[in-house]
Amino acid sequence: MPLHIAPIVAAQNSEICNIIKDVGKEFGAIGEGFGPSDAEVEAMSLHYTHENKSLYLVATLDGKVVGGCGLAPFNGSDEVCELKKLFLLPQSRGLGLGKKLTLECLAFAQQQGFSQCYLDTLSSMQSAIALYEKVGFKHLSAPIESTIHGGCDVWMLKQL
Repeated sequence: MPLHIAPIVAAQNSEICNIIKDVGKEFGAIGEGFGPSDAEVEAMSLHYTHENKSLYLVATLDGKVVGGCGLAPFNGSDEVCELKKLFLLPQSRGLGLGKKLTLECLAFAQQQGFSQCYLDTLSSMQSAIALYEKVGFKHLSAPIESTIHGGCDVWMLKQL
């Protein structure tokens, strides 16, 4: 089963948008305060560029887009970045794809000189939380100041 991971291109915007919204819905991330409602979801390739010190990786399995994961500065910070929008279709879960995407994003973060990586998620996303713990994220008792995803109930930080 050929797996391919590469930075998003404009032709993948609508597929990734649909995946983010559908998987978000599956886990209850609907409406304001959740990543799938962010305006950037409509055109991810425009928002995740190396010029912005950001990256969104798209995973394809047998030529079909099955998910993605991104990294961007947290509120314009040069020190703190954010792991964003790791969403995978059900058929691509359990294959190690989430870990592969996450590690590639974290490697990019280190190349960009970030010292910390933040994320927020939902307690219903148990597999994702287990992955984040395995790669070294630690739980926070509250979100970092200026977090826009007020609907999330799990916040984590990793030293890079």
